[in-house]
Amino acid sequence: ETKALLNKFTDFESKISKKLTFLELEIGRLVTNNPQIINEETISNYINYLEKIRRKFPYKLSEAEEQLILEKDMYGAKAWEQLRNSWISSRKFKANVEGKEKTISYSDVFPLIQHPDRETRMSVYKSVCSGIMKDEEIYSSVLRNICGDWVKTTKRRDYDSPIHQSLIDNETTQEIINNLMKTVENNIGIYQKFLKIKTKLLNLPKLGDVDILAYLPSEKKYTWDEIKKITLEVYNKFDKSFGEIVLDIFERNHVDASTREGKRMGALCNPWYNGKCAFVLTSFKGLLSDIMPLTHELGHGIHFYLSSREQTYLNYFPGLTVAETASTFGELLLTDYLLETAESTNEKVTLLTNLLNLAGIATFWESAGMWFEQSLYDAIEKGEYLDGKTISKYWCAARYKIYGDSIEYFDDMKWEWGIDHHYFFTFSRFYNYPYVYAQLFVYALYQTYKKEGENFVPKFKKLLSAGGSVSPEELGKIVGLDITTPDFWNLGMKQYGVFVDELEKLTK
Repeated sequence: ETKALLNKFTDFESKISKKLTFLELEIGRLVTNNPQIINEETISNYINYLEKIRRKFPYKLSEAEEQLILEKDMYGAKAWEQLRNSWISSRKFKANVEGKEKTISYSDVFPLIQHPDRETRMSVYKSVCSGIMKDEEIYSSVLRNICGDWVKTTKRRDYDSPIHQSLIDNETTQEIINNLMKTVENNIGIYQKFLKIKTKLLNLPKLGDVDILAYLPSEKKYTWDEIKKITLEVYNKFDKSFGEIVLDIFERNHVDASTREGKRMGALCNPWYNGKCAFVLTSFKGLLSDIMPLTHELGHGIHFYLSSREQTYLNYFPGLTVAETASTFGELLLTDYLLETAESTNEKVTLLTNLLNLAGIATFWESAGMWFEQSLYDAIEKGEYLDGKTISKYWCAARYKIYGDSIEYFDDMKWEWGIDHHYFFTFSRFYNYPYVYAQLFVYALYQTYKKEGENFVPKFKKLLSAGGSVSPEELGKIVGLDITTPDFWNLGMKQYGVFVDELEKLTK
């Protein structure tokens, strides 16, 4: 019944998209042939929106061809993606969870591979990865055909490379992404330094691949009222208006934090443009680890509150690379607060370790994902057949670039690429580098805040209020930073290094 409903929705979406195909083509043709229109005062608020359409227009096909691609995708690439999602969601995995044999589903996997108990993590990882190996023909066929379709469509549209469309969609350039990824490569040593500290904290002779995502457990418990008070104080301390927004979200009862059977996993924030507000979904169990996602999602709420009041509907939503600005910044404000109020060194160590874990995954793990995806397109260009073993070979090579010999791997871990849904997305390829971009973008802003103090606050509010009305490059200029230079990304990485050094001092 659910699948039938999804099919109806997908079919309806395809029909609407086909009927609206002409619109972007006509606007693109108009602004390309008459570029001066973009700068007319009556539509000045839509300069960035129109610029994005103009940049895409040279790679558009005829209306009939665009409609044909939409039809093709529904029963082609999107159908492959749906097959993978349906297949893995219906699988059952047997694992030893806290000493008890259990049968788990895919939705249980991610919380368990971060479980404090190492034997639980190991059992879950081995069960899932061996399951992917068993069904590798399905996973490799899906990924091979999605990537192959992307390469063919990219060539048909005359893009320069498989990543070119993603660069335009995310309002960035190859040069900026090259600078970003080079910064990551040059600072792998900082991440490996953190991993060595984490190895010591986990009392292990060597960190295993099952330990990369693991968080340190915290014994401290919180009530819901305590967590609400903390988040309010964190944002109030930065700026009174931020605190007022958070209070409004709570008072409207727009936070769903209860834990109940059937509730979806994870945390998210959904904006409501007409209501000029937002809704937050999270799960509260009374742990320190519950405060961070709540603060993160409330940061998104602040972003949406500010942008929806200043921008039109087409302009208020920030682009993918900068959508995490307020939320990740909120995490850093929370970290400052908790470090100041921590009652013991152990609390500080747990806090910093888990923060560096999260940031390390967003910066370094996701970089490996970026290199992995690029290697798949390169292999296709060379005429290589992407079966399961070949895909696994490329995943291991990308992973090794980050972790090297500092990590101990078990053999079936080479199939973990099948776990990550990002590689199977059809609505957006190269979904990994925006995480890296976002993380270092915010860390660079945070470095600037620590230097400028209160003078930074109005500039940051202006940046958030801009929503998607200007490019990330222009957002950087609002706070006096040039994101086109390697120095900008190095500034963000510097903050990661500051946290690593602080953790090292606490653990000596």
